[in-house]
Amino acid sequence: MIIALTPEHNLQKEHYWLNRLLENGLEYCHIRKYQLDKKSMQNYIGEIDKSYRDRLVLHTHHDLAEEFNIHRLHIREVERQNESYTYLNGNYILSTSTHSTTDFNTLDNRWQYAFLSPIYPSISKPGYGVVQHVRDTLSHRQNHNTKLIGLGGVDASNCHHLYQMGIDGIALMGALWQNNNPLAVFLKCKKKNLSY
Repeated sequence: MIIALTPEHNLQKEHYWLNRLLENGLEYCHIRKYQLDKKSMQNYIGEIDKSYRDRLVLHTHHDLAEEFNIHRLHIREVERQNESYTYLNGNYILSTSTHSTTDFNTLDNRWQYAFLSPIYPSISKPGYGVVQHVRDTLSHRQNHNTKLIGLGGVDASNCHHLYQMGIDGIALMGALWQNNNPLAVFLKCKKKNLSY
């Protein structure tokens, strides 16, 4: 499984690349735009081909899910911990974020998958994951009901190592958006994913 997270701030040709990624088999696209107000988020979603809405995951403005027929919501770690997402009504598929294998192991079966980060030093956040990372603790995983998605510094040069370690998928952000051709990055990772 390969998941993309949008860059936090809008980039030139971003929607063009998002549509190409989805067209070429990207499983899920997390819309991670915390700075957008509701109207801007509506416009942002509107730029993504309607046929891909079933693969979009909202990090914010969860109330737009029904309007855009989106069934996947991401609950941030702090929202999960203080249970501030319990207002959600509806049959949504949920994902969340974790930053330790111990925390990941505590997730119950309401979470389809969870990001575990940082796996490697971050590409988009220089310095993050350099001193501390979770890669060495993957062998302590006990939760196999929730899919484990490696996030942080993941790219085509290292994703195959993660599959060998037994993760269920990878999440790409910096590797995609700090490259002139995000589709080429995705296709390289996809090819390595298919070989395991």
